[in-house]
Amino acid sequence: MELYKNQNLTIYNTLSGDKETFTPIHEGNIGMYVCGPTVYSNVHLGNVRTFMSFDVIFRYLQHLGYKVRYVRNITDAGHLTDDGDVDNDRFVKQSRLEKLEPMEIVQKYTVDFHKVLDTFNFLPPTIEPTATGHILEQIELTQKLIDTGFAYESNGSVYFDVFAYNQKGMNYGELSNRNIEELFANTRDLDGQSEKKNPQDFALWKNASPAHIMRWNSPWGEGFPGWHLECTAMSTKYLGETFDIHGGGMDLKFPHHECEVAQGKACNGHSPVNFWMHTNMLTMNGLRMSKSTGNYILPMELVTGENTFFEKPFQPNIVRFCFLQAHYRSVLDISNDAMLASEKGYSRLMESYKLIPMLKASNVSTLDIAAWKQSCYDAMNDDFNTPILIAQLFEGARYINLVNDGKESLTADAIQLLQNTISSFLFDVLGISNEATSGNSNTTEKLSGVVEMLIGMRNEARANKNFALSDQIRDQLLALGIQLKDGKEGTSFTF
Repeated sequence: MELYKNQNLTIYNTLSGDKETFTPIHEGNIGMYVCGPTVYSNVHLGNVRTFMSFDVIFRYLQHLGYKVRYVRNITDAGHLTDDGDVDNDRFVKQSRLEKLEPMEIVQKYTVDFHKVLDTFNFLPPTIEPTATGHILEQIELTQKLIDTGFAYESNGSVYFDVFAYNQKGMNYGELSNRNIEELFANTRDLDGQSEKKNPQDFALWKNASPAHIMRWNSPWGEGFPGWHLECTAMSTKYLGETFDIHGGGMDLKFPHHECEVAQGKACNGHSPVNFWMHTNMLTMNGLRMSKSTGNYILPMELVTGENTFFEKPFQPNIVRFCFLQAHYRSVLDISNDAMLASEKGYSRLMESYKLIPMLKASNVSTLDIAAWKQSCYDAMNDDFNTPILIAQLFEGARYINLVNDGKESLTADAIQLLQNTISSFLFDVLGISNEATSGNSNTTEKLSGVVEMLIGMRNEARANKNFALSDQIRDQLLALGIQLKDGKEGTSFTF
């Protein structure tokens, strides 16, 4: 169903610094590229926050009826922390530390990455290409940049010429709002200490030293690709010279994404991306997460409770719910109190949702469910505002409780619309795993039967004025997460 025809989606574009009405290049189809992990270590919570934001964006675009080609790469080669020192290749450094081959490191942490994302109910991307699987395309792009005068070879390495790029009327720095001309004026190059013409130039291809393990043949000798080139090569191959959305963490805006803009423009003569999107950072207890300071936790440690920051384990749904209560462009701070509050709010929302099948239909509706439904779309259409959407879902929960308490009324059609809308946005768009359907249905039925039996025993105890036993049954069920609710029609329960 092409819902997008009736919705006005706006997205904040980093390139312009404004929210813009989104119109895809090809009607009904969207190309989206998100910079994936560098798989030399365990994926960290900040990465999970970024990928979760784009998972929700992917889900919502699909919900609107778009056909989305979502490309998220795996960086498994060439990630230098310093273009001037090949020994700063992250894979080579980690392989030495763990005494493993570089591709063993890649496999180990790629498996970890997928395991973590599966835990938090991520949809897989449409295509997940690797840097090592696209060496040929990167070599071809490098040669094209040399041929067009935007790159030069030096001692077996190839660098992008930022000064030449700017001289030809383009603006290196436009994405991150940096004045590169000032950087040129204030930087003094030390002759003989660099292969680069200018310190701002970045590596497209690096000559491999004799000790460098990851190496491929090229027209300039044995070497390996620079980090920035892979994304231009893969996004162009799978999405075309210009595509709709490119995303990543704000830490990638400069230099990585700035370099992608330059490479795309230099190769094809026009901007490679219409909308640039960047997620903000994640902090813990108000401080930046960092291994060096000890203010650091792995995603699975949050789920298992094997850490010293949180008083208990938190289910993946709770973590996801917590993360999505902050807008993707806002700083997200997690703490023990924030997680406990999210757990409480999530439980309250789910308890209300499970009441829907028990609501009694009326001949008239005193609540405007259609208007409330549109408010959910309005939230997501405003730059994917998940905190506002969650607030609207709580408003839907309030409606459920009002109808359940007999204070408001809904027709059967309105009840169905309410249920479908909450289900669509909570499970399909926000990606919360539906615990009512994800488990074994036979087991759920058996558990319901046991609870019904205990309710019968409790009713008998109340009839016999054995209130101590009646309260004991209620309290012990509550301790197990099963809440009883007494009403005019009898006792109901929710898990």
